[in-house]
Amino acid sequence: MQYRVQGIVIRSMDYGEGNKIVTLFTRELGKAAVIIRGAKKVKSRYASVAQLFTCGDYLYFKSGQLGTLNHAEIVESHHRIREDLHKAAYASYMAELTDRMLPDQEANAFLFEQLKAGLQGIDEDKDMQIISFMYEMKIWMQAGYQPELDACVSCRSAEGAMRFSSSLGGILCERCRAKDPGAVPLSPGGWKLLRLFAHTDIRRLGQIDVKPETKETLKKLMRTYFDTHIGLQLKSRHFLDQMEKYGV
Repeated sequence: MQYRVQGIVIRSMDYGEGNKIVTLFTRELGKAAVIIRGAKKVKSRYASVAQLFTCGDYLYFKSGQLGTLNHAEIVESHHRIREDLHKAAYASYMAELTDRMLPDQEANAFLFEQLKAGLQGIDEDKDMQIISFMYEMKIWMQAGYQPELDACVSCRSAEGAMRFSSSLGGILCERCRAKDPGAVPLSPGGWKLLRLFAHTDIRRLGQIDVKPETKETLKKLMRTYFDTHIGLQLKSRHFLDQMEKYGV
């Protein structure tokens, strides 16, 4: 059967002497694995459509587990992302999250548009860390791991100072703080940002200025939540950690 889709390359691997197998995250079909024959050859007309983060229109034939590319045209190459270590690192994290957390061949048009907008935002020099936070929260929500961010997970209060409890799965008010002594205090701005990550469409994100210490706090609590409830080991996250550790 022949398929015509718009997709983003979220994984690419060599296959044989001159070919590549790419995983496309498509608007129409979700994740799809496609062989691109000759993509490793220098003069191949399909070498560019097999590169990570490329968004394109793909036409492929599928009779088994893998599709075979017939034709492709680039919509956005995102070559500026691939040429910048930091941009590529955050884009790789978003791509690996998509690849590892979503099932194959399950369409999710909303998440496709969020990833497409996230890559575009990184390409346009918007805050790549904030974009990755927002996309990560969208992934959690779509996969059924959404934290409770609008009211206390214990008493449902939405008043006063709040803390974030990874173990209990959301925010705690001051009256319920004893339920998790390890819950992280949240400033009003930090709480607002967490809800922004959950509820704001990445396509509507403009330039945003967040203090470095606020971003560091949000990163720690989101990672703790991820490790507590999801627990995937991601190579891209390890690479981001190494970049930060060595000040790259």
